[in-house]
Amino acid sequence: MTDTFTWAAFAAAESAFARAVEARFAAFRHHVLATLRRDGSPRTSGLEADFRGGELWLGMMHHSLKALDLRRDPRFALQANPGEGTDLAGGDVRISGRAYEVGEGAVKARYVAEAEPPQPFHLFRTELTEVVRTRVEDDTYLVVEIWKPGEPLRTIKRR
Repeated sequence: MTDTFTWAAFAAAESAFARAVEARFAAFRHHVLATLRRDGSPRTSGLEADFRGGELWLGMMHHSLKALDLRRDPRFALQANPGEGTDLAGGDVRISGRAYEVGEGAVKARYVAEAEPPQPFHLFRTELTEVVRTRVEDDTYLVVEIWKPGEPLRTIKRR
């Protein structure tokens, strides 16, 4: 990874926004990961996101298609589970970036010791390129918050 922007770096830059995004992911266990198939078309899959040690980790079953997609093309989008109904408490949240597989070694061993995932598995560390939250404020405004590395948090409010 070159010039990476980890979850910790994002949280340091925009702590309140990062807390809101992380809370939205914590509300449900399973979320939706979008990867790119070999032909460039999108693939969506269920996934558990893990915020641990200043990183957003993506763990997946050994030789799953989403893992093979990320090995070939690291670009991804992760959509928080919207939950039941249509209220989207906490907003609609999406994280985009690149995911890089962590090979065998101390980092993966530490993750295994802490998270105790089913074995064998693929573990990916993420580099963020965009974080977006869309929500309704005061039953009047649609608020879209957009963060990109090196840019201030941008907020768009529409009636």
